[in-house]
Amino acid sequence: MEPLVLGGRPRTTDLGIEVVDKFDGTRIATVAAADPALVREAIASAHGARDAMRALAPAQRADILERVAARLEEQREGIADTLVREAGKPIRFALAEVDRALDTFRIAAREAVRIEGGVVPLDGAPANAGYRATWKRVPVGVCGFIAPFNFPLNLVAHKVAPAIAAGCPFVLKPASVAPLGALRIADALAAEVGVRGGLPEGSFSVLPARGAAAEPIATDDRVAKLSFTGSDEVGWRLAGLAAKKRVTLELGGNAAVVVDETADLDDAVRRIVFGAYYQAGQSCISVQRIVAVEAILDELRDRLVAAVEGVVAGDPRAADTRVGPLIAEDEADRVLRSIDAARAAGAEVLVGGGRSGPVVEATLVEGVPHGQDLLDEEVFGPVAVLIGVPDYDAALAEVNRSRFGLQAGVFTRDVHRAHRAWDELEVGGVVVGDVPSWRADAMPYGGVKDSGLGREGPAFAIEEMTERRLLVVRDPGTT
Repeated sequence: MEPLVLGGRPRTTDLGIEVVDKFDGTRIATVAAADPALVREAIASAHGARDAMRALAPAQRADILERVAARLEEQREGIADTLVREAGKPIRFALAEVDRALDTFRIAAREAVRIEGGVVPLDGAPANAGYRATWKRVPVGVCGFIAPFNFPLNLVAHKVAPAIAAGCPFVLKPASVAPLGALRIADALAAEVGVRGGLPEGSFSVLPARGAAAEPIATDDRVAKLSFTGSDEVGWRLAGLAAKKRVTLELGGNAAVVVDETADLDDAVRRIVFGAYYQAGQSCISVQRIVAVEAILDELRDRLVAAVEGVVAGDPRAADTRVGPLIAEDEADRVLRSIDAARAAGAEVLVGGGRSGPVVEATLVEGVPHGQDLLDEEVFGPVAVLIGVPDYDAALAEVNRSRFGLQAGVFTRDVHRAHRAWDELEVGGVVVGDVPSWRADAMPYGGVKDSGLGREGPAFAIEEMTERRLLVVRDPGTT
């Protein structure tokens, strides 16, 4: 049984979670699992390390992050193979995720030495004469993290690396179906414990656990900050439990891309097909809705059908595979039920719609009526819905109709329309000339409406893991 990591040290338990290959169902590993008592022990350990973690100089935090990135880079191919197996991620995307995680740690290292403060100008009011005020940012304390299965390495990095940069100890629960990537990060961090200039004893824990066991992360008052990535249903429930905490929620999406009559259709189709089917659609910013103005709808449909028919689904180890398995067969069942319900309601499946075990074909559907899950909810599978609208105004309105608001893409060559999209779309980010699925690890990332609260990206996560502390100095003799 592979141990979990508690307080920076390996720990075995009587509980175990079996991790299986998502394509063929074979067992990969059994990992030690935490119960609520062990989660509370980890919180106590992190709480006890607050002062030591805060005392690390910014340059020391940066050095730790750089060394962790170097250790992970040495294992790049092995970690990528783990992601292929535990998450069903095609090898090309697994390698890309490892590289992005390395970037995330290195970006956080740069940001660790750029945590700034400021001066408060007080001389605007005569009553303030003789007083000076400055502020700095200090760590909030213990952070509690819950990470998802779809990016089991890089989304863990997006929580862990900023916490170290900010000087915050933490407890992290990875996805129980895909915990191995997080444990590889834990191994790299554990090498920093007990060495000069490294991480303090007790400062971090990585605890595979079933969902309910991790509830103390939300409820324990010793945790100052909760960051959750996952479903909107679970996220909002945890936010309700975390009454006194700072909370960041990166939840679901129903990402749309707009294509107007000025767009380069060759470019748009190539990028849309990537954005809709990478990760087998298991991404919060996967292209789910393709909103096209009527002037180019027929041509866009023809081009999309031809392109989607060429998307290879199957074994994630094969170099040409673009769509691997969903995380579990019951997820494939759920996606197929949504497709069948839309078809029964009058929609037309233009491409795909079938499955083999946990692998769902790349699917393109048109004519889905409002009220269908395939259109209104997050599919989290390799399915995109084509929607025709009269004009650009109607396209923006269709994007905003969703209860989600994570990111949107806009294919237009009209700069004024691009700025209108930025002004009017109710999302956390607008990507012009590309799909909403594009993300750079340095950028502020997060949503509005049911897509969540707060922002990730190392600099922005550090801001949410620190708080302003004011200093006011009165000059002697001031009356």
